[in-house]
Amino acid sequence: MSVGAVSFREAVRVWARIGLLSFGGPAGQVALMHEELVERRRWIDEERFLHALNYCMLLPGPEAQQLATYIGWLMHGARGGLAAGALFVLPGFVAILALSALYASFHQLPAVAAVFFGLKAAVLAIVVEAVRRVGKRALRNRLLVAISALAFVAIFFFDVPYPAVVVGAGAFGFVAGRARPAWFPSGAKQAQGDAGADTVVGGLAATGGLAHTRPSARRAARVAVVGAAVWLGPVAALVAAFGRASVFVREGAFFAKAAVVTFGGAYAVLGYIAQRAVETYGWLRPGEMLDGLGLAETTPGPLIMVVQFVGFLGAHRAGAPLPPMLAGVLGSLVTVWVTFVPCFVWIFLGGPYIERLRGHRALGAALSAITAAVVGVIVNLSLWFALHVVFHRVDARVVGPLRLWVPAPATIDVAALALSALAMLAIFRFKLGLPKTLAGAAVLGASIRLLF
Repeated sequence: MSVGAVSFREAVRVWARIGLLSFGGPAGQVALMHEELVERRRWIDEERFLHALNYCMLLPGPEAQQLATYIGWLMHGARGGLAAGALFVLPGFVAILALSALYASFHQLPAVAAVFFGLKAAVLAIVVEAVRRVGKRALRNRLLVAISALAFVAIFFFDVPYPAVVVGAGAFGFVAGRARPAWFPSGAKQAQGDAGADTVVGGLAATGGLAHTRPSARRAARVAVVGAAVWLGPVAALVAAFGRASVFVREGAFFAKAAVVTFGGAYAVLGYIAQRAVETYGWLRPGEMLDGLGLAETTPGPLIMVVQFVGFLGAHRAGAPLPPMLAGVLGSLVTVWVTFVPCFVWIFLGGPYIERLRGHRALGAALSAITAAVVGVIVNLSLWFALHVVFHRVDARVVGPLRLWVPAPATIDVAALALSALAMLAIFRFKLGLPKTLAGAAVLGASIRLLF
């Protein structure tokens, strides 16, 4: 089937299907799109799909949602990108909004708290599995392993800002890729070898050109101006309505900033968001970030939708001048808006130039270095989560330039440790998969907490 034969209405139906079935985090979501668009429907060929994926990983934001936006834009221009990206997010948005409202109202009930106790243990296992999955794909030589290790040390022990780690890795990869290209294996070739799929496709050809993908300075300027206005306009309206000190404005400003530094997907940035939401703003308590991640893991859509949970709870607790539930809904809306609008802007603004730069070795090397650094950042996240799951109290101690997380041994939660170990066995040894592991952990956690 040629791309011209794919009607916009038909594409919308497929994007809606993908949005409803997009469970399992970015790896599962990318695999679902590959199956639907490359293998089953042949709307886009292997090479162009992988090129789009590689450069969506280089952009800030959730790579799976941006990949959907990118392919939708390739097929039907701006309206195709808007439809694909919005439908990828909409089912998860509705689900997280409903679950956040239930959590805010009932999470202190013993039965609800018991279920979330089990989910936290499973989430820890899922994050560890993400380290293994991403590391296996990204760390293809000793240099990339070294970059990953340095990123972990920088962020875990020296509290180097996450954006600085990503920018530093990308800059090193770009320069080294020009000077020593042999240091960085070809990501596209590696991915093609891993995929093993037939590249003879009748849709968007790897060498085909589309009129709306041609770079234009005038068009880029228009997209930048309109995109900035659409992105930050609602925050300006909230300033006028509630004042700069309101929780809605603070959430809008914080998550707008987070939206431009979320390189490497949700797992990489969750530590940054969790620490600020808990320690700086007081929107959540430490364990609640794990509860939110558990909700995001069990609903369709990007895992970064956990920010909606954070925005809801922070605004719900601040309340005034609105009733708590209405405040939570508004906080949820502004958080999702400022998080996802930039994803569309990056694609519409940079897509034409990304298409022109297909095969650019230096940019490919920058992507490889950033992906390696992200592995180190996810290791940092997994340790941070592990400490807060297994111990009830974890103190931050500063010794010169070092920042150390020191758990209080007397506060160890043996049941949480055992549940995490069982969840890891389920994922790594018995390959039960995400839904079964989460369900089993929730049942076991509830049983332990309610019976003992």
